Amino acid sequence: MSRIGKKPIVIPSGVKVAVDGKSVRVEGPKGKLERKLVDLVSLTVEDGRVVVGRKGEDRFSRANQGLMRSLIQNMVTGVNTGYERVLQISGVGYRAELQGKKLVMQIGYSHAIEYDVPENIEVVVEKMTRIVVRGFDLQVVGQTAATIRAFKIPDPYKVKGIMYEGEHIKRKAGKKAVG
Repeated sequence: MSRIGKKPIVIPSGVKVAVDGKSVRVEGPKGKLERKLVDLVSLTVEDGRVVVGRKGEDRFSRANQGLMRSLIQNMVTGVNTGYERVLQISGVGYRAELQGKKLVMQIGYSHAIEYDVPENIEVVVEKMTRIVVRGFDLQVVGQTAATIRAFKIPDPYKVKGIMYEGEHIKRKAGKKAVG
């Protein structure tokens, strides 16, 4: 039994969920999302709740029931409240600024790194060393934050680079002089 898949998804006020055969559409105050359903699951909307069922008892049906339930829950949460990821920039002279829909970063290279912000994503630069990525699609928000972080992954020796807020980088000791 999928413990996650059995739980119903409560639909908050202001959010609409529609099932059209093999796809589910979720609309809310932040935007609208659509996802194709896997053939192994069925979806019913009743009494302000979404119930994800499965068509078989095999392992893949149980796994996909929990997966689809989590994905639909993330869609409902995203269009209702949205998601955000916070990135910290650390290093002497490292900074970021927003120029229109481009994020321009000075992160230790000989040139500035320019990143075009995807559609439906809001990027806010606070204090030149803190980047906030906001949006209603969890996958796109996470991928955007990971792409920005990949421009300068934190160095374990000096802990310089772009890291997630709250991320702990394990420091390594440098070379020791023999004497």
